[in-house]
Amino acid sequence: MTATQPSATAAPAGPTGPSGAARPGPIEAVPVRHPGRWIAAVLVLVLGIGAFASILQNPNLDLPTVGEYLFKPLTINGVLITLWLTAASMVMGVIGGIVVAVMRLSANPVLSVAAMLFIWVFRGTPLLLQLIFWGFIGAFIPKIVVGVPFTSIEFWSFTTSDLIPATVAALLALGLNEMAYAAEIVRAGIQSVDPGQTEAAHSLGMSPAKTLRRVVLPQAMRVIIPPMGNETITMLKSTSLVAIVAGDDLMSNIREAYTQNYKIIPLLIVAAIWYLALTSILSIPQMWLERRYGRGFNGARPTIGSRVSTFTQSIALPARTARASKKESAS
Repeated sequence: MTATQPSATAAPAGPTGPSGAARPGPIEAVPVRHPGRWIAAVLVLVLGIGAFASILQNPNLDLPTVGEYLFKPLTINGVLITLWLTAASMVMGVIGGIVVAVMRLSANPVLSVAAMLFIWVFRGTPLLLQLIFWGFIGAFIPKIVVGVPFTSIEFWSFTTSDLIPATVAALLALGLNEMAYAAEIVRAGIQSVDPGQTEAAHSLGMSPAKTLRRVVLPQAMRVIIPPMGNETITMLKSTSLVAIVAGDDLMSNIREAYTQNYKIIPLLIVAAIWYLALTSILSIPQMWLERRYGRGFNGARPTIGSRVSTFTQSIALPARTARASKKESAS
């Protein structure tokens, strides 16, 4: 008898298990193809390059003027005033917003109604209207007098226009407007904390103020930080409205410059570059704070680096799989 030879085309048997049965070989995972993504990426890239090239070729861009005014003292002073207005308005708004939010949640009806009316007035009227009102407050109240009411006794008296110049008027308008919005954000954050936390703190003998400061607000920060970060960026851009009262901010100085030389588009590009740079810088601490206070609540979010790594691996994986298959076939 002749022995039967095994077929040359038979697949190599995998390793045997404890029962003697052959185990299946490793599965070659093939990544899912996404041709639509590549088509969309190419279209966006082509459109972006075309738009950028058309902007650069526009003779009205006037790049020499943009470079001249980008770091000019007039522009830098405006940037500094803009940053000061943003920081001061946000400090005023956040501190005042916490107070108004606590008043809004108070069991005292007088405090609650007063806070509700404050929010209703300053959140219900446009910011531009408030800026104009505070800018021309001297026409409404020409003189501020400190004395005994309903008598002619005066201790101090000030001219309103001297006491509230344009920059102070802008700060009052921006700060009070932000205070109304911050109050609602803080109120939502406080109400997101489980009431049992407050009851537990009170059972330990903590005062209401200490409970708010040590227990409630730290937990509410997870809800407060994201919208408050957006409010900061919005505040930075809202300072451009201060130009209506000539508050010496970036937009006010740029407006003053282009009313003299009539180079409107190049100077507006200068302002846009600075606003984009400042908002990009402010986005960095906002993202860090969101991750800091969101620990334990949100899943791990993929970063740009991890997405690029995954993308490159998805491109290299088919080549590696093909090389591995060739090696197995050769062996």
